[in-house]
Amino acid sequence: MGEPFIGGEAVRAGRLTPYALRSRYRAVLPGIYLPPGAEITAITRAKAGWLWTGRAGVVAGQSAAVRHGAKWVDAGRPAEILWSNRHAPRGITVWSDSVADDELEVVDGIPVTTPARTALDIACRYPLDRAVAAVDALARATKLKIADVELLAERHKGRRGIRRAREALDLADAGAESPQETRVRLLLIRAGFPRPETQIPVHDDHGGLIGELDMGWRDKMIAVDYQGDHHRRTPWEFNKGIRRHDAVTDRGWDDIRVTSADTDGGIVARVWTAWHRRA
Repeated sequence: MGEPFIGGEAVRAGRLTPYALRSRYRAVLPGIYLPPGAEITAITRAKAGWLWTGRAGVVAGQSAAVRHGAKWVDAGRPAEILWSNRHAPRGITVWSDSVADDELEVVDGIPVTTPARTALDIACRYPLDRAVAAVDALARATKLKIADVELLAERHKGRRGIRRAREALDLADAGAESPQETRVRLLLIRAGFPRPETQIPVHDDHGGLIGELDMGWRDKMIAVDYQGDHHRRTPWEFNKGIRRHDAVTDRGWDDIRVTSADTDGGIVARVWTAWHRRA
């Protein structure tokens, strides 16, 4: 059993003795166990939280997002569950919000909120920037349309946090490939730049795709690319990035590459410099 399971059920079914359960398996929540050596991921934590409710709850929030395939969900954060019992142990956050039947679906045998309801819950409950990054990742994983979430927000227009949710949804963009890309995009918007387009394709003279720029402005031919660690993981990736940058600049683009070492002020200054140069 590589998945979390209810210990009492395993004992009653004769699969384990009480001693084996206590001595060999790790309790991740009261009554919920993982096999030895099994990794606690955001996905397994979500299932463990659902099992703790006696299979009566609904997986929600970031726990639902990861069950839908979203990346960048922190495995160390508590599972988020819709359920009536608010007295949850450490490792679970329980929300008691009502949920309509058309806001639920089953993923791998587990009831979860739909992508649209998941996005709305996240947008209502999380701080703005974190909410935008989480909705970006969910939308990218599921092809969620933000317009569908906005329609759902109308259904829940009296809900606490709905005003903040609308702001987060307005800023969301499925083109972001990482939370850092989201952060840079929001930084540029707040610095006064027009909202950048994401994942801009650049082609060569024969129509072949050179690459997609993380974000930028076609009319100005200015792009901003976030260079994560994966760009430097191997010499091949590093050289590929250099060749792509050279090919893009040969097409007339200002391709501003930023990393985690860049300050916010430095990023904004570099983009403004390129902007004024092309005015």
